[in-house]
Amino acid sequence: MRKVIIAALIVLVSVVKLNAQDAPNPITTATPFMLIAPDARAGGMGDIGVATSPDAFSQHWNASKMAFNSHQFSVGVIYTPWLRELTDDVFLGGFSLVNRIDDRSAWGASLKYFNLGEIQLTDNNGFPEGTEKLNEFSLDGSYSIKLSELYSMGVSLRYMRSDLGIESANSSIQPVNTFAVDVSGYFQSEENNYGDFNGVWRGGFNISNIGPKVSYSDDGQENYIPTNLKLGGGFEFILDNYNSVTVNAEFNKLLVPTPSINIADEDQDPQYIQEDVGFFSGMFKSFGDAPGGFSEEMKEFTWALGAEYMYDDAFALRAGYFNESDVKGDRKYFTLGSGFKFKSARLDMSYLFNASDIGNPLENTLRFSLAFDFGDMFEYY
Repeated sequence: MRKVIIAALIVLVSVVKLNAQDAPNPITTATPFMLIAPDARAGGMGDIGVATSPDAFSQHWNASKMAFNSHQFSVGVIYTPWLRELTDDVFLGGFSLVNRIDDRSAWGASLKYFNLGEIQLTDNNGFPEGTEKLNEFSLDGSYSIKLSELYSMGVSLRYMRSDLGIESANSSIQPVNTFAVDVSGYFQSEENNYGDFNGVWRGGFNISNIGPKVSYSDDGQENYIPTNLKLGGGFEFILDNYNSVTVNAEFNKLLVPTPSINIADEDQDPQYIQEDVGFFSGMFKSFGDAPGGFSEEMKEFTWALGAEYMYDDAFALRAGYFNESDVKGDRKYFTLGSGFKFKSARLDMSYLFNASDIGNPLENTLRFSLAFDFGDMFEYY
């Protein structure tokens, strides 16, 4: 029975990996919880955030946005139920903080905690043998500085811990402790007139989770962490003093080598073997190592579109769409969201509609995030 529980746990964790296991050439990583969109504002726009306007949750998407934050202090709190159709005790929670130091720089910190729930242990006869609580978390610190009035860059240092072992079952899975770095950039234009409306251009990139490979067991087998490239851009249509509409597009790619296909025997299923190269070399190798050539490489990019309507900086409506190749995971979903501002507080909500045959852990789930802005105001544009 213990083996069954451990197998079920592995299935649970694999749900949040980038690719489905029955894909032609799946890419899997350790600590996949780092790719979960934490806040409901981004969740309402198809999980887009690298080039949206700054907010309390900028650190996850693009830390360089913090230097453009409109308030001196911003604090965010997140809660995202996970696999709610199967269980009620798995969730992602945490908080984030942004502090503008001056007109040109800012620092931030955040904590993300992924609770995998309580595992009930039984022996081979079904008698209870206690419980185990499994979890993963990350702790971040970031610094952002404007290199000009329109462009900033940021760097983040991240500590991650993943504890998926069941001690009482004599599991060979060991806790993982590791560090990673993010490097990001953000562009935000001045507000310019375009005839009947004003507008602001935004663009950004973020290379996140740059760090060494890790091992969950004593046998020495190492796994890449989810080093990821985000590229995005958007335009805000400022219709008048009360109404604005923002549209955004974003592309993502895991900077992890694609496993090669090895068929040892015609009677056996193909096996996928990931070349043993260092994490830094693997980042560059990931752009040209797909066995299917350029066409397969392009399928390893995901893309998303999102839109946000804002009224008087007090009420927001959002929508988005996320797409992944059907041979690289087949995640496809629509999202809706809304936001309400009460003085210095903002409450955001989002909902996901699955558009794929592959189940989504956030299907039929309402996500929430809460943000607070304090202190002096800074010029936004």
